[in-house]
Amino acid sequence: MILIPLPLAFPMTTHPTQDRKILFLFPLALASLFLLGTVRFLLDNLKNNQFQFLWHNKFLRVPINVSEDEIIEENCNVFDGNWVWDNVTYPLYKEESCPYLVKQVTCQRNGRIDSFYQNWRWQPNGCNLPRFNALKMLEMLRDKRLMFVGDSIQRGMFDSMVCLVQSVIPDGDHSLQRIPPRKIFRIEEFNASIEYYWAPFIVESISDHATKHTVMKRLVKLDSVEKHQKLWEGVDFLVFESYVWWMHKPLINATYGSPDSVQEYNVTTAYRLALETWANWIDSSINPQKQKVFFVTMSPTHLWKWEWKGGSDGNCFNETHPIQGRPYWGTGSNLHIMSILKEVIQKLHVNVRLLNITQLSEYRKDGHTSVFGERRGKLLTKEQRSDPKNYADCIHWCLPGVPDTWNELLYAILLQDYRNH
Repeated sequence: MILIPLPLAFPMTTHPTQDRKILFLFPLALASLFLLGTVRFLLDNLKNNQFQFLWHNKFLRVPINVSEDEIIEENCNVFDGNWVWDNVTYPLYKEESCPYLVKQVTCQRNGRIDSFYQNWRWQPNGCNLPRFNALKMLEMLRDKRLMFVGDSIQRGMFDSMVCLVQSVIPDGDHSLQRIPPRKIFRIEEFNASIEYYWAPFIVESISDHATKHTVMKRLVKLDSVEKHQKLWEGVDFLVFESYVWWMHKPLINATYGSPDSVQEYNVTTAYRLALETWANWIDSSINPQKQKVFFVTMSPTHLWKWEWKGGSDGNCFNETHPIQGRPYWGTGSNLHIMSILKEVIQKLHVNVRLLNITQLSEYRKDGHTSVFGERRGKLLTKEQRSDPKNYADCIHWCLPGVPDTWNELLYAILLQDYRNH
């Protein structure tokens, strides 16, 4: 190494010993400055809730920092509140930024002109929801499996969660597999998976095939989850849902006790028997020290416009704003079914928490796919779109949209659990 004299910095009268000390201290000072800068960088990131950082595209494990504004007071009911307009911080992702969305939910791509349904934020009374942080969610999922179990409504919640986290994962570090009746989104660096399992009745039925099923022909095996449980066992976070498929008619064909004895059951009776079968599996198979279980309450429909606007003949088609200013219950939510679900869960020895999305979703008549979705696997034709009375889908939800809020609530609960343990 060639040393160039610096006469202005060092007087010519310096002693050789002093020169050697300076040459020794100079790299030491540089190293100290680098170390201080690194520490300052980490502290700043922790202060700003950026609890992880990338090094050569690898996520390094750092404990999650739950800040004061992310803590929910114990007496706050996060399911009680109202929708507020927020076109600054919402939506949490863009439709075009998530390649995993299926055509059933991509309302903008399918021709919906307005995007107002993406800009409503759920505001609980008396507290705030922590903003969804994808990296924190992934850290809570590290070395774990999250599985959504249910029908196509639950598949929308799965799609939403995948879109909420995928944007922060480096390309090539995640994948989506379809292994009927499952869809599996893998995040390699976290050794984690977000999964969906098709089981529209929770218990076994002739509709359990992932693609070949119809709501018109229903035969439910009310006393068995044997085929399903093999893939549920050992899952760290289980999120169940089952409602819409039960409500097609007041009576349903089912077996109970003997697989050869098919009878017509009142739907509410059958629903209770099915839930009790599921509950027996929960109590006998779930390890509460390692697993967490949730049940999502019924997702409401908005089939009859007269319910929120008297005298009107129509449905959710062309609705652009939520119902505001009053508690609202439509015929799309069966309160008897809700009470059965609560009764069965209360009798469980294992803690199963209700994710009560029903009332907050009741307000969202504007969030459905309407004529901008699919029917039997195909987008509606121009002629079908011009007939919303017969073809509007007022059951499923656009994404980004209402199911993102359901996942925000799930995230908020998991974050409080993480903090408390």
